[in-house]
Amino acid sequence: MATYLLVHGAWHSGECWERVAPLLTAGGHRVVTPTLTGYGDTAQLAGPGVGLDTHIDDIVKVITEEDLTDVVLVGHSYAGLVVSGVANQLPDRITGLVYLDAMFPADGESAADVLPVTQQLIDRALASESGWRIPPPPEMPPPAGLFGVTEPADLAWLRTMLSDQPVRCLQQSVRLDNPAMDAIPQAHIHCTAGLPEGFVRKPVPATQPNGTPSLVWELATGHDCMITEPAQLAELLLKLG
Repeated sequence: MATYLLVHGAWHSGECWERVAPLLTAGGHRVVTPTLTGYGDTAQLAGPGVGLDTHIDDIVKVITEEDLTDVVLVGHSYAGLVVSGVANQLPDRITGLVYLDAMFPADGESAADVLPVTQQLIDRALASESGWRIPPPPEMPPPAGLFGVTEPADLAWLRTMLSDQPVRCLQQSVRLDNPAMDAIPQAHIHCTAGLPEGFVRKPVPATQPNGTPSLVWELATGHDCMITEPAQLAELLLKLG
């Protein structure tokens, strides 16, 4: 039995995994879906001091306080930075690292380094009245929708879990200086539908740090695949448990 620790991305909350978690549990695995500081039911804690380090600490705390081992650590979108930082701190507890349509950083990179278009969000937030809030993006016509979600009922549910993103999350760089992290098997899941205009994904090297060929899967759905294609996503994740 593995423990799947599913980490949501920017603006979202742990509720976004509601359709995936039962499918993993049915496979005999434990599933943990925390909400990062400043989102969902902790939105009142958001502020200019909340950053990437805050969220790395959130997940490190979950793993250590619940004494989790054999963890398949899944990071969606922005949380690719979060899970990377966690794996750097706790490599012995992680048996798999999954980048789910996620930012895939090198040591010392921030969100803006991995995805340069992010700098536009940072600049707007710094120039705004609050100086730190990044609101969720606007809904676009299909197939882009809102994070790739286009069905009316799904959109209504998604909107209930969205909160503003603190700008510091996108400014801080991630520290990846623990050689033991290189031994953790990695997998990448890319969502291929409804990509924003001008979006350029950082290439995945042909070889993982552990020397094995990189594992890259594609899902023909939008960015929030845990909402639009939970069964397909769970099927891929179960291959790693």
